[in-house]
Amino acid sequence: MSIYRGMVLLIVNTATDCIFTPQYVGLQDLYWKLNASGFEILDFPCNQFAGQAPGTSEEIFDFCFSNFGITFPQFAKIDVNGPNESPLYTFLKAKYKGFFSSKIKWNFTKFLVDRKGRVVKRYGPTTKPEKISQDIQRLLQQKKT
Repeated sequence: MSIYRGMVLLIVNTATDCIFTPQYVGLQDLYWKLNASGFEILDFPCNQFAGQAPGTSEEIFDFCFSNFGITFPQFAKIDVNGPNESPLYTFLKAKYKGFFSSKIKWNFTKFLVDRKGRVVKRYGPTTKPEKISQDIQRLLQQKKT
């Protein structure tokens, strides 16, 4: 994760067969508009919710690239809850809990991280990427120190 030091990050657990999968369009749009300003999206497919991220990492990337033209980093599938959860998600959930619980409820939960590595906001799956744009732009305007 050190290669992302000093950047504003949006970290998302995704799935290819989910009602929220079309959010890839909005995510890619944010990426095109804001990446040159120091913004990065980190996409972590997760198959823990109704098996909605089937296939290999390569198949998932091919689907996302072919259907949504994603160009932001997509990582291998991970668990975001439970005994095998990724240490990244353990950290994110500890820093910013959701309503009533730190547990990730579904695909397309989003965490916004500032340039200093602080988790500043958590968005539920129903929050569309375009609704996050102003929050991202505000963080991008802050100094890189």
